[in-house]
Amino acid sequence: MDKDEIKKVTDRINELYHKKENEGLTPEEEAERKELHKKFLANFRAGFKQQLEDTVIIDKDGNEVTSERAKRAQRKKGLRKD
Repeated sequence: MDKDEIKKVTDRINELYHKKENEGLTPEEEAERKELHKKFLANFRAGFKQQLEDTVIIDKDGNEVTSERAKRAQRKKGLRKD
């Protein structure tokens, strides 16, 4: 999702939340809320996974201690030459 779509999804989730708190939601709105929530979480998880996979960990002595799993993911993406 791009930034505009994320903002629209977040705004609509918040709008539905406030409506739910004040007057309740129709079954259609509740279904919409659930779908938007799934979309938001999927986007969040994908971004978080991307961030973790791109992280290189260096210990206090200057040695790289990145996990092998992260190194494999980085190689697959072409971010590592080793």
